[in-house]
Amino acid sequence: MSTLIDQPLTASYARGRVSVKMRSGLDFSFPVAGNPRLEGQPTAKLAVIEVSPFGLHWPLLDEDLSIRGILKGDLGVRLPKPARAKRRAAAFA
Repeated sequence: MSTLIDQPLTASYARGRVSVKMRSGLDFSFPVAGNPRLEGQPTAKLAVIEVSPFGLHWPLLDEDLSIRGILKGDLGVRLPKPARAKRRAAAFA
């Protein structure tokens, strides 16, 4: 079982970005653009963020992101497959 050493203290939304302050003093932010549950939502819904020891939760939008995932670059974004991978997948269909 792995243990998360650092924990989020606060999270806030402003101008298209979520800002997180961690217990260790690390501050970081990330865009909501590209996340299918966050992008295009009203500020009033994006600003309601619950913080847990392991991540962030938007109760009005039914979205959860783990701190571990965010720091690895997983922002809940669905990226299109490269065209080559699509062609390869089609060849095996």
